[in-house]
Amino acid sequence: MSRAPGNLALGLRHRQRLIEIGSIALGAVLLIWTLLPVYNLLLIALDPEEGEIEFTGNLWTSEPTLDGFIDVITQKARYLEDFWNQFGNSVFIGLLTMVLTVLVGSLASFAVSRLRLARGSLLTNAALLTYAIPAAFLIVPYYRIMHEYGLYDNLWAVVLAQVTFATPFAILILQLYGRLIPLELDDSARVDGASPLQVYMRIYLPLMVPALAVVAIYALLLAWNDYLYQAVLLSPRNMTVSMVQGQLFLDVDAEWNAMMAAAILYVLPPLAVLFVLRRYVAASLAMVSSGP
Repeated sequence: MSRAPGNLALGLRHRQRLIEIGSIALGAVLLIWTLLPVYNLLLIALDPEEGEIEFTGNLWTSEPTLDGFIDVITQKARYLEDFWNQFGNSVFIGLLTMVLTVLVGSLASFAVSRLRLARGSLLTNAALLTYAIPAAFLIVPYYRIMHEYGLYDNLWAVVLAQVTFATPFAILILQLYGRLIPLELDDSARVDGASPLQVYMRIYLPLMVPALAVVAIYALLLAWNDYLYQAVLLSPRNMTVSMVQGQLFLDVDAEWNAMMAAAILYVLPPLAVLFVLRRYVAASLAMVSSGP
């Protein structure tokens, strides 16, 4: 009987070790699965034969070259003769969507949760209900609205669409995070004579930076990965990089190495933003996990 606790502890250690081994194995499988498409992109981009290694089954090209990247940078590849203008259009849409989503979402969440608006929860729930309608179903009425306002073939049309889709989620995230901040801070500031705008600027925004970083990254990725609204609302004159990538499927003899090199360059800005904001994102996750 005296050895039963020892056997129990030994069994628990073995079980914990098996769980750790299983977690590591599962993590390795998921990591490989996630990085495999990225590796495939790089493999095709470095191929001197315009990406033909994709169809040979080789794990690495025998003569890697940067010609694909050079063709993109110098705008010599087919479809990429105006690459930097297209890249600039994508950056314009992504950054403006990020900034406006953070602005609108923070103002809305502050008004609902910190100013104690009557029926504020009804407002946020109604915004979330819009996600019940797939974005693809809204493209026709949105297309007609943009025509009515004279915004067809205007980058602002895409920006406004993406901000509309990102804002309800932004309000939800900011409200959930805002519950971790005591309302007594706002009350103390008001007692000292602070206006609602001062409370928003000097108390709410500085304390909400981690959540704002999460919202900013979400909005940027939403706009950066969009193809449907850009393809419908923009003409070739205002084409973006994602629209150019879509033309690959219309060309049976596309320069795959250059197009994949362009795709690799295209993912760098979101990665840079995530790298800059990484500590705020980590702080947000840590605070939420340790919250009540």
